Amino acid sequence: MYLIKKLIVCLDQSELDDTLIEFASFISKVNQTKKVYFVNVIRNLSIPKEVLEEFPNLVDDMISERKKAMKSKVKKRFVGHEKADLNFIVREGSLSKKVLKLSEEKSADMIVMGRKVNLPGTGVASLRLARRASCSLLIVPEGSTPRVNKLLVPSDFSDYSKDALEEAILIAKKYGNTEIICQNVFHVPTGYHFTGKSYEEFQAVMQKNAEANFGKFIKKIDTQGVKISPVYTVDKDEDPVQDIVSLATELQADGIIIGAKGRTAATALFIGSMAERLIQVNDNMPLLVTRPKGKNAGILEYILEI
Repeated sequence: MYLIKKLIVCLDQSELDDTLIEFASFISKVNQTKKVYFVNVIRNLSIPKEVLEEFPNLVDDMISERKKAMKSKVKKRFVGHEKADLNFIVREGSLSKKVLKLSEEKSADMIVMGRKVNLPGTGVASLRLARRASCSLLIVPEGSTPRVNKLLVPSDFSDYSKDALEEAILIAKKYGNTEIICQNVFHVPTGYHFTGKSYEEFQAVMQKNAEANFGKFIKKIDTQGVKISPVYTVDKDEDPVQDIVSLATELQADGIIIGAKGRTAATALFIGSMAERLIQVNDNMPLLVTRPKGKNAGILEYILEI
């Protein structure tokens, strides 16, 4: 895992910007982030040629106004470390494509963007960026508070689950006093009765198997002395994502961390069904979708055509 030296923060001139700037500040302090790029993407303007000819400075004035508003808001909210180089970028076009391109240009370590719950807006860009970005993505719901006292890491004991848990461990080491809960959601197969065991008996069998797999899984990870508490949840309604959200809510977790399934250029557009569902349904707490930096590099030309 790596420190977050280059951070992109997506602002849209809504009330959510205040929350995102506070998170950027929180991240910047501990990571000694060198560069923070606050970016605002204006939808395609489609200004008639005749209008532009009559008012040639219209677009430049609009961009200048946006940058001025961003700087004013950041000045009030950003209290990251004093050596951080703050940059303000305004671009026109598709949010996901422009942010994706910027992340490649700047070799960003993380993208921070908001999730609107009551405010108007959609979460389409979050899903697109999670699939295509070559770095980690932090999705912050409106009203969230930046803290990492308790983190939930869903795990199926795969390599991308390993990435997520290692990121949680790194966070715990950097911030201190962070409790990490590693949740495995398992289900009881429908044909369990053919074994002659009751549902409860076979549930115990499945959990014992999950516990054994966790033991093998955790041996592959350098926990750096950080305590990892495993939790095993039986999925009774074929909706493991809801089991994850329910546990996170019950624990009053400060965030959920999950690994992106696409860890190479060949699988770049696949982040895993569980990660996709979490992005779609979780509006209670920050969600960090981890991807080792650069794993999607080399496919930008293809992506920008989608």
